[in-house]
Amino acid sequence: MHPLLREYFQRLSPVADQDIEYLSPYFTEKTYKKNEFLLREGEICKYNYFVISGCLRLFTTNKEGVENTRYLAFEGKFGTSFTSLISEKPAFENIQCLEKTTVLRIFRDDFYHLVETEPLINKVYRNILESAYITTQKRIYDFQGADSLERVQWLLEHQPKILSRLSNKVVASYLGITPYTLSRLKAKL
Repeated sequence: MHPLLREYFQRLSPVADQDIEYLSPYFTEKTYKKNEFLLREGEICKYNYFVISGCLRLFTTNKEGVENTRYLAFEGKFGTSFTSLISEKPAFENIQCLEKTTVLRIFRDDFYHLVETEPLINKVYRNILESAYITTQKRIYDFQGADSLERVQWLLEHQPKILSRLSNKVVASYLGITPYTLSRLKAKL
């Protein structure tokens, strides 16, 4: 098993070597090119992804062609379209690699089998859902009524690597502001 995933498991609960050996075959390493899509809107999500290197972006595009980035998964984080993965219905969002990205992916049926049969994976699942909920709620409530500068300052405080690693277009779509506004504000900081 990749050391980064082992470390992720160890943070949640002590893991015996035999458990790692049992879980390891369920995760397959795969590398994707920059800008490659793992999932497109309308497809059914079949995998949960753990990022070893690179970055995954989950986003939608509205009728006017404006992108709205919902989630960014960097090294040591899981990322997937949970609505599609859970329901086995077509996704309303896309998953794209923003850099050359290596993931460990686990097939949906295997993941849910392990959630039901392995306490560690059940704990992982709960951790993913709870972290996603908290992050989303914090972002929503912190952004309500916040002007563009306050949003950029929030990002600097809570997720600074986003500004240094990703394009202004992607960062702006995550913050709900225009790339022009982001460039202007970055110049002032």
